[in-house]
Order: sequence, then structure tokens, then C-alpha cells
Amino acid sequence: MTPPDRYARQRLFAPFGGGGQAKLAAARVTLIGCGALGTHLAQHLVRAGVGRLRICDRDFVELNNLQRQVLFDEDDVRRNLPKAAAAAAKLARVNGEVSVEPRIVDVNPSNVEALIADADLVLDGTDNFETRFLLNDACLKLKKPWVYGGCVGADGMVLAVLPGKTPCFRCFVPDAPEPGSVATCDTAGVLGPAVGVVASLQSAEALKLLTGHPEALADGLITVDVWGNRQHIFRMARLDSCPACGQGRYDFLSGTAAGAATTLCGRNAVQVTPAGEAKVDLEGLEKRLAGVGTVKRNEYLLKLDADGFEVTVFPDGRAIVKGTDDPSRARAIYAKYVGS
Repeated sequence: MTPPDRYARQRLFAPFGGGGQAKLAAARVTLIGCGALGTHLAQHLVRAGVGRLRICDRDFVELNNLQRQVLFDEDDVRRNLPKAAAAAAKLARVNGEVSVEPRIVDVNPSNVEALIADADLVLDGTDNFETRFLLNDACLKLKKPWVYGGCVGADGMVLAVLPGKTPCFRCFVPDAPEPGSVATCDTAGVLGPAVGVVASLQSAEALKLLTGHPEALADGLITVDVWGNRQHIFRMARLDSCPACGQGRYDFLSGTAAGAATTLCGRNAVQVTPAGEAKVDLEGLEKRLAGVGTVKRNEYLLKLDADGFEVTVFPDGRAIVKGTDDPSRARAIYAKYVGS
């Protein structure tokens, strides 16, 4: 009796076929970030039969993740599990043919190249601009294709980057936005269906690349609004003026454009300093954070109390995160509430 083929429906899709399935089974993918987008991405690839998946994430599962982070449940919250470990455990029960490697790690300039060096493709499941610029630099340097995805509210964006062939992320977004100037899912919310749409588009681009069909990629930045029922592709050529792919300057990978986090001795607090010069509109930030926690502002600073943390933000973008002495945790809190 012929054993059942779990990929039978996928093989029937003509552009995919048996050859595509074999290429997928031989592929190695590194996923950076395993939150809302990352859990969807990981599930799509494991169910499709990717050979090896490395999941990199620094965070742990919280109750408010469950609305949109599809690999987690209440037991993961009770057990205070790291997201990478919880995701790997779930995925092992989905498809035992796939090798899933959880890495509980803060992705930064010192380790990003090692995490993606053996990958055929890198997927973005992160939630902040600084890490995306870092991924862009590292993938360009190592000539690794990667797929960006972002989602806030009901809006999302997707971009597949092929080093040396397509515009890179920095062609579309030359510099990181000023801290506090861009909404995050923790200040503007996010719809679960919007996350699903964006991650599905990312996964489709990933499958095209992994099965040898780059000609089927969207030729630009995909934008979607699931509430307003809109979708568009922004097309542009590679820019010679782009610091990264045009000039070969990897500012975020070298650390010259990266922010800093310094533990404040004896205070259970970390000072987070954004990259370069920044200017925060404290009044505008106060409005965005009004529904998140208790917010107080004067002409010198803004103070937010939320989720057991006290975040003090200064006009120059610097912040003191009280409630942790872990720099990576402080950066995550900063990205969550202030942005990056």
C-alpha cells in the first residue's frame, strides 16, 4: 500500500510540482522574530515541508500575544516559555520531517551573520526598524535573499529582496523613522486577519524563491489595507544613492547606525539610546500612548507606566526603561512603545 503523501495537494499546483517539493525539502531558512508574523510564517513553511527552519527570537509568550500569534496557547503563558522554544515544540507535532532549530537570542550586529550564514532564505518576523535595517545589511553582505514584512492596525507591507538584482529595503526606507513618529502594534493595535494576510504574502514570496521561481515575485513593495480593501504594488529601480545596495555601506551591521542600551547600576533600569540624532514629539507620543497605560508629560520628558515597566522618554529619543536590567529586554520595550 502506498503511504499517504502529505504534500499531495501542493504537488498538484503546476508551478510547484514534485521538483519544487524536492527543492523545498533541501532548503534552509532562518526566521528572525517569532511573534505575530513569525508564527504564521513558521507554520506555513513547516506545513509546506521546508527542510530546515531556524527560529530566532529573544522574547517570551504573554497573554496578549494569543490574539494573533497562532503557535502559542495559554499553557505557554503559564509556563513562561520563550517564543522560539514554544514554537518549535508545536511545529514538531505538525511535521516531524522538518528540522526546527529554536534559538533564544537577541539578534544584533555581533551574531546576525552567523545566524543567517547557512540559510538559503531569511524571513523577517521582527517588529522594529533597527533589526530590519540590520537584516538588510547582513543579507546584502552575504548575498542572501530575504523577505520583509510589516503590519500595524489593518495595514501591511511585504518586500522580497534579492541582493544585486532588486531594490533593497533601504531603497524604499532610506533611514529609520524618528523614535515615536511611527505607530506600532502596541500603540495603534493590530488585526489578526491583517497579520495573516501579510504573512501569507511573505510565505508565498518565500515559496517562489525556495522552489526556483523568482520570476513570479511581486516586482516591488506590496501594500495592503484589509479594512479598506486596498492592495497596491510600489515599483522602483535600485538606487545608486542607496547607502546599502548602491554604495555598499552597511551602517547597521557595522554598528555605526545602531542604537545603544546601557544598564544603570543599582537601579533595575536600562538607558536606551537611538541611533544617530533623534527628535521626539512628546505631545504626539502622549496621544499615541494614551490607551496603553498611565502617561504623564511635561516640557522635559514623558513617563509611561505600563505592564510593570516605567518608560521615561526624553526629547532626544533617549529613554530609561525601569523594571529590567536586561539590555535586550529594554530594547524590546522601547521598540514596543516608542518605536525604532
